[in-house]
Amino acid sequence: MKTLGLTGGIGSGKTTVANFFKELGVPVFIADLEARKIMEEDVEVQEKIKRLLGDEAYSNGHPNRKFIASQVFPDKNKLERLNDIIHPAVAQYFERWKHEQDAEYVVYEAAILFEKGGYKKCDFNLLITAPLSEKIKRVQMRDRSSPEEIEARMNHQWTDERKAELADFVIENLDLTRTRAAVLKLHETLLKSA
Repeated sequence: MKTLGLTGGIGSGKTTVANFFKELGVPVFIADLEARKIMEEDVEVQEKIKRLLGDEAYSNGHPNRKFIASQVFPDKNKLERLNDIIHPAVAQYFERWKHEQDAEYVVYEAAILFEKGGYKKCDFNLLITAPLSEKIKRVQMRDRSSPEEIEARMNHQWTDERKAELADFVIENLDLTRTRAAVLKLHETLLKSA
């Protein structure tokens, strides 16, 4: 079974594209959602995060996401160390999940697929792009972050140009009708290659 890595910068619309693949019957693994579950449920991961960021990282057994973000996004070293706690746990869960699927290929959606080297474990990689102004507008609508907060998070991700050098496919996500058509075309290509 093949794996299509799916990524894009914050606000690019990778979740929308992931949902288009789901509509086509393709199993989709959303790494960020699994990371959230792991942070909620995995006691070992919780202890490692507390050792890294302090007890304030959790409140009533739940991750204090605003506090965690305030600690890691301004500090590249802490962000790296947090990723080094969470990403191996997500990768293990993905391998178990993949073996439970019955499909020609699965989609592995991850925000930092290229940055953490996860793309090397995928057979193909798809990058979703959008203009910077559009990305900021989408994220503001989604979680009411300020443009400064959004740009601080973006600064920890590679540029689209750098990611495109490693991607097998690139879809610009501006018009949903065109994006859906591009996903369908790619789906047909991947089925043929499988």
